[in-house]
Amino acid sequence: MEKNMFKKCPTCGFEWNDLDAFIDDPEAELIGYQVNFAHLEEGFLLFNHSCGTTMSCRVGDFWELRGGPVFTECAMGTDECSGACLRPRDLSPCPAQCECVYVRDIMRIIQERKESSVGDSG
Repeated sequence: MEKNMFKKCPTCGFEWNDLDAFIDDPEAELIGYQVNFAHLEEGFLLFNHSCGTTMSCRVGDFWELRGGPVFTECAMGTDECSGACLRPRDLSPCPAQCECVYVRDIMRIIQERKESSVGDSG
């Protein structure tokens, strides 16, 4: 019988049993997002693992982290757009009702949890 797991590192074989274990592991660092413009939830969050590999995880696998609405229209280029998506290091909340907010919020939540867990251990 195969045991359930959230993610397995393709290089060293380290396994994370669930989403929380993966996010809270300081050895897995969020480094970016590879977009799928047609279906944002099918894009990939990219993580560096301490063994030296870069791993991808489907954004949709992080769905449970974010509450609130998911917008279906892109606001980029409109008066509502703050241009936040053009500043990749800036994950502050975006006020636009834009489909891109979903991914930005997930990345921000992951980053905040990682910063919090580092602060708790130091």
